[in-house]
Amino acid sequence: MIDPLSDVLSLLDIASARCTRLEAGGRWSFRFPAKPALKFAAVLRGQCWIKLPGEQPFALSAGDTFLLANAPAHVITNDLSMRPEDGISFFDWKHSNIARYGGDETALIGGSFVFEGGNAQLLLDALPKFMHIPESDRAATILRGSLAVLDEELDAASMGSTLMTRRMGDVLLVQTLRAYVAKQGIDSMGWVGALTDRRVGAALSLMHNDPGHGWTVNELATSIGMSRSGFARRFKELVGVAPLDYLTRWRMHRAREAMRRSGASVGGLAQSLGYASESAFGNAFKRVFGRSPKRLLQSENAE
Repeated sequence: MIDPLSDVLSLLDIASARCTRLEAGGRWSFRFPAKPALKFAAVLRGQCWIKLPGEQPFALSAGDTFLLANAPAHVITNDLSMRPEDGISFFDWKHSNIARYGGDETALIGGSFVFEGGNAQLLLDALPKFMHIPESDRAATILRGSLAVLDEELDAASMGSTLMTRRMGDVLLVQTLRAYVAKQGIDSMGWVGALTDRRVGAALSLMHNDPGHGWTVNELATSIGMSRSGFARRFKELVGVAPLDYLTRWRMHRAREAMRRSGASVGGLAQSLGYASESAFGNAFKRVFGRSPKRLLQSENAE
């Protein structure tokens, strides 16, 4: 059985999960630009603030972890009265994963996930802009263990350390998503949160494990032991769209990635994903992406 989160992450084609550490002492303030990516960071020691556009400054303490989806421009500082420096140009990130400024009273470790292809919004659109896991949360103990390994790898520069830091970044991403859903509830993150609902999560697994099957709402509801109306209502409450709308969207994202990666034909994809004709597949594709498969791939290749 494929679990849907792993299925989606495999489709996102994570191009980079670079991990870095920032150490700072005295008074300091750094500004980081918006980035169409998923960023995570954790405070290893000390205290600081994060300032997001249009939001009040948020205090962070040692042991706190946070995620930024479609990462907006933000400031990390220990002095809200200071004018921030450019956190990208101020340090030599090109040659080092560790940046130091004036001491090491405060230390943060973080990573940035950049996605190739056009499927990133499957995940990013389901997530809040800012997700905070406080040190007091019971899941923080698990996160601290992974962060300690990641921090050690950044320092060690040992054999295989580059691969280790990337893999630990993947692990921390999943752990943080789990922790945030556990803290905020299953209705906090669209389909990601819905995965932890026993019945709706089971329905999502059925669709992901056999996307070419001719699923009906009634068949899905019967398979997980719910009434048709109860299932349809609960699914839309948690996921934000109706069950078959979700299935269509997932099929089309799979199809786009198959065409992008391996040049799969429209006819073959239509058959494997349960469509009676190329025309029916093409209409579904256009409903999801606004363009035909050929036109969408042409525009992506031109970018």
